[in-house]
Amino acid sequence: MNNKLTSSLEDYLEIICNYEKERQVVRAVDISKALNISRASVTEALQKLASKNLITYEKTIKLTDEGREKAIEVVSKHKVLQIFFEDILGLDSQEASENACRIEHVISEKAFDKISDFIKKG
Repeated sequence: MNNKLTSSLEDYLEIICNYEKERQVVRAVDISKALNISRASVTEALQKLASKNLITYEKTIKLTDEGREKAIEVVSKHKVLQIFFEDILGLDSQEASENACRIEHVISEKAFDKISDFIKKG
């Protein structure tokens, strides 16, 4: 099984994780509205995530243990990067979040660890 995920699929995991925390029930229509994309596109992405055993997808969507682990990793990266952009670089919350979302998918582990260590020391 290929566990390499596109940034788009990582975004889906992040959204599912956040929705599970807020509502516990996640539906495709929720994701479609959150991302402002068609239900067909959402269904296609959910099928990919299900084929990688990261979610179960019937009427509602649930993260598997492996999916939850990956989602928490993405969410954690986002939070650390957002803190860095807001607290260290002084960006407003929205701009910090948008940049964190873009960078969380491509940042190297070494660079991320350095930023994380920097924040912990500060």
